[in-house]
Amino acid sequence: MKVDYLIVGAGLAGIAFAQFCRQNNKTFIVISDESQNSSRIAGGLYNPVVLKRFSAVWQAQEQLDLAVPFYKQIESDIQDTVDFPLPLYRIFHSVEEQNNWFTAADKPNLTPFLSTTLLQTKISNINAPLGFGHVLHCGYVDTTTLVNKYIKLLECSQQFRSERLDYSQLQIRDKDVTYGEIQAQHIIFAEGFGVHQNPFFNYLPLDGTKGELLLIKAPDLKLEQIIKSGVFVLPVGEDLYKVGATYNWEDKTAIQTQEARKELLEDLDSFLQCDYEVIEHYAGVRPTVKDRRPLVGTHPDFDRLHVLNGLGTRGVMLGPAMAKALFEHIEKGTPLDPYIDIKRVKNVPSNPYRS
Repeated sequence: MKVDYLIVGAGLAGIAFAQFCRQNNKTFIVISDESQNSSRIAGGLYNPVVLKRFSAVWQAQEQLDLAVPFYKQIESDIQDTVDFPLPLYRIFHSVEEQNNWFTAADKPNLTPFLSTTLLQTKISNINAPLGFGHVLHCGYVDTTTLVNKYIKLLECSQQFRSERLDYSQLQIRDKDVTYGEIQAQHIIFAEGFGVHQNPFFNYLPLDGTKGELLLIKAPDLKLEQIIKSGVFVLPVGEDLYKVGATYNWEDKTAIQTQEARKELLEDLDSFLQCDYEVIEHYAGVRPTVKDRRPLVGTHPDFDRLHVLNGLGTRGVMLGPAMAKALFEHIEKGTPLDPYIDIKRVKNVPSNPYRS
């Protein structure tokens, strides 16, 4: 079976690349054993502002300009809604925070995203005596529905295989890569934290940050916006809300912990003033990088092998943009931004697979 691309991984990165293949009439097969769950259990929040420091997300406008129509097209393809635009209200904890907000809002790269109107709106069951800052162009993507429905779409067209890739069975040749009966022009590794098991790209400095979040049921809350304080509260319908998220740089397991649950509930209880019930507790390892930039590019020894990884906490926004950059790099020779290109990683070890 001859295809243009073999894509390894069916999270946000792999799906984004597969979608660009579909849009450009490229043939492909996706292989995934679903061992990495960070895309499925993610909050899915997209937000163009780093609210801890009131600074702009890197290339936020460009990412949003691409992501909005990108997810609209996916919705059409899978015949379901996954993108839910919602206002985001950031609770102010001090007058100093209010002043910092308005200072930030005057900066050209933040003006499109930060409202200069201080919101004193009273929201039932939310304690915010100093009011809110309103972040524009926010919302969330239902990543669980996106991943599940997209895989079903690929299964219907026989473009998906639920299996673990056996790296030892890859045969890398000058003009293609073969894997069993699959003969691909290129292979895209979009494995998230699983890249540590990849003998071709495990030298990349992908740390991984464990995140945990809760799903709560709060019938009296009735939120119509995302609330952000120490944690975010994200309404997902039927009186259900996602609450997250934690950051653990040491634990690399996808196991829920009581410490994270306690941390989330203490933050939540600091401003939520109604009863709620914890329905679910999720944990996963995000593919994060120390320099906070994605890892995108072509292997230094094998020009048929490519990586699309390191989307971190902003996979919903970064996924389409990074997939497009890699696709155009391969198909058109368009140079990658040096900030995302894996060429920035020095001291590449000698690869045992070098011919």
